[in-house]
Amino acid sequence: MPSTIVHPEARHVLRTPLHVGESPTWDDRTGDLWLVDILAPAVVCIHADGRESFFRMPALIGCLALCDSGRIAVALQTGVHLMDPASGALELLCNPDGGRPKSRLNDGKVGPDGHFWVGTRDETIPQTTNGRLYRIAPDGRFTQALDGLKTSNGLAWSPDGRTMFHSDSSQQFLQSFDFDPESGSLGPPRRLLDFTNAEGRPDGAATDMAGFYWSAGVLDGKLNRISPDGEIVEVYQLPVSGPTMPCFGGPDMRTLYVTSLRRKDGLIDEEGSVIAFEVEVPGVPVPRFPI
Repeated sequence: MPSTIVHPEARHVLRTPLHVGESPTWDDRTGDLWLVDILAPAVVCIHADGRESFFRMPALIGCLALCDSGRIAVALQTGVHLMDPASGALELLCNPDGGRPKSRLNDGKVGPDGHFWVGTRDETIPQTTNGRLYRIAPDGRFTQALDGLKTSNGLAWSPDGRTMFHSDSSQQFLQSFDFDPESGSLGPPRRLLDFTNAEGRPDGAATDMAGFYWSAGVLDGKLNRISPDGEIVEVYQLPVSGPTMPCFGGPDMRTLYVTSLRRKDGLIDEEGSVIAFEVEVPGVPVPRFPI
């Protein structure tokens, strides 16, 4: 059955252009939207009143997570740090990737188990398969959950927390795992979907309360809504050519925010940005890192 094509009524919500916008995260306490600019590198906050704050980082940044304490966990090339949003000061929590050459921390999200799951991107040219996925505890201890990846991406969990979705942007596949919300243990991988370039390549993702997985198609300006068994049921054609990651927010979790990257090739000359539009099904809230 062909996918339904949707043209959402999207609005731009960030005035300052981005290099590579990623990791949008909704703060339900304040109504702020947090995100990163990987190459700036910077943490960005779009405040509920429309103000924009930028926190420059000392190394490339892949993602962030909100903490119970009000701090922000930031995954830098030099490790996972805790940032004080009042001062911008950083405190090292751990360095799971250990400074491996040609590798950096990339997409990440707090899971139902209260751990910060952070993957890596293989920066070698051409890429090998040195990418990994780490599970990081609030006390800084960590374990390696997956390896053999090129670009770990697309982490999201089902509404009941018992399925974890994960993609590899470079190898262009989506997989899922049975997930234990208490222990964080994974079952065997299930290959759900192999993407073509025409489907945009899978980047960051989020899930809705109906169990569907929303994947940014970064190569072709698309946001793919995918059923739990791997069927693309809706394709949102976006007004940005390089969408990188969606997240749900707003008081009812029915506002979809999407970050994008700068593209300047051929006929495309576009800065990275953040857009937002309304959807019918609310999103699955992302837990805070309990630290």
